[in-house]
Amino acid sequence: MKFTTNTLFFKRTAIIISLAIVSLILWNTYMFFQNFKHEERSKMEIFGAAIKEFATNPNLDDSFYIEGMIIENNTNIPSILVDENGKISSWQNLDSVKAKKPAYLQAQLKKMMRENNPIVINLSDDKTNKVYYRNSDLLNRLTYYPLALILILFLFLSVIYLFYNTNKIAETNKLWTGMAKETAHQIGTPLSSLLGWIAILKMEKVEDKYVEEIEKDVHRLNTIANRFSKIGSVPELKKQNIVEITKTAYDYLESRSSKQITFSFSSSEKELFANINTELFGWVIENLIKNAIDAMLGKGELKLAIETKQQKIKITITDTGKGMSKKLFKQIFKPGFTTKKRGWGLGLSLSKRIVEDYHKGKIFVKKSEIGKGTTFQILLDKV
Repeated sequence: MKFTTNTLFFKRTAIIISLAIVSLILWNTYMFFQNFKHEERSKMEIFGAAIKEFATNPNLDDSFYIEGMIIENNTNIPSILVDENGKISSWQNLDSVKAKKPAYLQAQLKKMMRENNPIVINLSDDKTNKVYYRNSDLLNRLTYYPLALILILFLFLSVIYLFYNTNKIAETNKLWTGMAKETAHQIGTPLSSLLGWIAILKMEKVEDKYVEEIEKDVHRLNTIANRFSKIGSVPELKKQNIVEITKTAYDYLESRSSKQITFSFSSSEKELFANINTELFGWVIENLIKNAIDAMLGKGELKLAIETKQQKIKITITDTGKGMSKKLFKQIFKPGFTTKKRGWGLGLSLSKRIVEDYHKGKIFVKKSEIGKGTTFQILLDKV
């Protein structure tokens, strides 16, 4: 609870600080841009004044040295001088090769007209020239500066978010692991007691078939306890017969399911071996079969088939249930996702983790059609 509260406080604080920083960056850059733009305007006004001096004073001497320097030193602001008839007289700081083409100069002139108001040069009462100019490359690059800073800030916040989100997930996983192990421990006590009662029932000569069924359920509880105890730790894998283990899980659920469901089991071979953990892999098969039964609402047809292709073992479970849309094929394996009214949405998520993380296999929805059913498939390496 404390971790969640601290994280929420940090996120809110980070968002507020980030918005403040972004606003400051944008405002500061805007003001800097406007000042820079004003300076360039001032330079072009001086540039226009220098042109006017040269145009209106035919007798050039050393007193015009500074005006000449102004014109020569304009090396970064692209400009075009037009006469009173709107014709281009000269240009500066444009591509010298492209500028040989009139179309290029006209295009640049239109761009300059859009960007800035011209510098008007009144040479006489009936003769007015204009200097059109556009922002320098440096000023244009400045417009991308805040975007770059915002991107850096965004990446920084993303790293922080991922860090805290990872910590939260780790904390949640730790909690679930602790609960699972505690559940296994709690189940152990009544299991020991049940084994004692089974021994008494045998001594009392209760009918064998009843005792056998109770023993199966006790064995089942023991298996469940072992599964929970293995959550959070790396399981031991051994070379096992996949066909036998799958059939055991299949038979257990078939005997305890609705008689309105038609079960069928097939395997291309009697023995197919893979490195697995018996208890965890059996859990996966049971999860898939239970999901199939739930999807059919206790009535339909369930097929489980095992076959081998090259070095892969394929286990396919098909039902005639309600099916699903293609967009759910990956979502159903996410923790907490469920289409049922009841449930935590952990069965398929655990199955995926067991198959892909522990057994280095693959589990996926092979196909599904609304109203017709779904097919899940597991792929494991053959040994």
